[in-house]
Amino acid sequence: MTSLMKAMRVLCVSLVALSMQISTAAEAPPQGNLLIAGGALRPDNAVVWQRLVQLAGGPGARIAVMPSAAGNPARSGANLAATLNKYGASAFVVPVAVRFKDRDYQKDAEDETLAKSIREAGGVYFTGGDQGLITKALVRPDGKRTAVLQAIWDVYQKGGVIGGTSAGAAIMSSTMYYEADTVLGTLSVGVNDGKELAPGLGFVGTDLFVDQHLLARGRFARMLPAMLKKGYKQGLGIDENTAIIINGKRDVEVIGYQGALLLDVSRATRNASEKDFNLSNVRISYLDRGDRYNLLSHEYTPAADKVNGKLDPANPDTDEQVYSADILGHNTVLVMMEKLIHNARKEAIGIATAAPGDPREDLGFEFKLTRDAESVGYESAVADAYTILNLRMDVRPLHITRPWYR
Repeated sequence: MTSLMKAMRVLCVSLVALSMQISTAAEAPPQGNLLIAGGALRPDNAVVWQRLVQLAGGPGARIAVMPSAAGNPARSGANLAATLNKYGASAFVVPVAVRFKDRDYQKDAEDETLAKSIREAGGVYFTGGDQGLITKALVRPDGKRTAVLQAIWDVYQKGGVIGGTSAGAAIMSSTMYYEADTVLGTLSVGVNDGKELAPGLGFVGTDLFVDQHLLARGRFARMLPAMLKKGYKQGLGIDENTAIIINGKRDVEVIGYQGALLLDVSRATRNASEKDFNLSNVRISYLDRGDRYNLLSHEYTPAADKVNGKLDPANPDTDEQVYSADILGHNTVLVMMEKLIHNARKEAIGIATAAPGDPREDLGFEFKLTRDAESVGYESAVADAYTILNLRMDVRPLHITRPWYR
């Protein structure tokens, strides 16, 4: 791709983003709910599926399944509709997808009959896959909404539920990851509009960044450069087989298998004299299943099993060093947070290094977690589970020699 073509692509994405912002600016706040799953949502996760059906109107609720992101939208749509029907819905597939065989997705996206069927439903659910295919199918080249996308917004604004998993979660933000590099690559090389980042559909509003597959893939780190680039102060990263529900009052509820990481960069600072990525005083929290949190008031309500489980920092359970050489590994950051919140020690260190052959294989990062006066922990009375609020996180670059081990 030539430099001119790259510049034109970035310009087009920027114009689309501006047009989408203008088109939503005058609308009344939606009255509905969002159910955002972090990917790998299993068919037997009854808590999530039943909640989706309940939010759509209860048994028999009409739910439109949008398989636009799927590699095989016919199969994916049929499977998702069958799953929803097993939990009491009356689900139907909306055949608007770039990869639907023998169909014109641009024509389908403007079909008023399809739009009417969606508008009459109590909910809409986006499958996983490639989030870029969702926006390609549902957003016009000038950034305005197709008839089908407007119908989806109508469902949300009148009180219905909009749900999605994986790619269907990514599009909830006004900005989404698009052609993302590795997690470490987003820190070492940076993120740019039109490449790593692109406009999402914006159901969650412009004040919150959403990411998925969070703990399973160590993606908490890639949320930081995206949030800084686009001016987000808060970000929610949802783990796999887990979902969050956000209502019109900006209450967040966590349901499903595990939980979500909340990042707050409102007080974070950067050392401008350091050319590589760095950030100080990010506040990182882990919201476990059953927990509730309000994005506006920042008030936390513990799950029922943690109501009497607030940890006393004056009486730690352990006194051990907390360290990881691979903080971006599966679930690693959560394990470190859990070990730190009831520890006599106040700091934990996690390291991230590039793989041999990466563009910046000489660059690594240190993530320092600190338990300070603002940090609070809750322990479950029935399971080995914690909620961790307001740890401090500092990120600084490291010079890595090769080979760094012998």
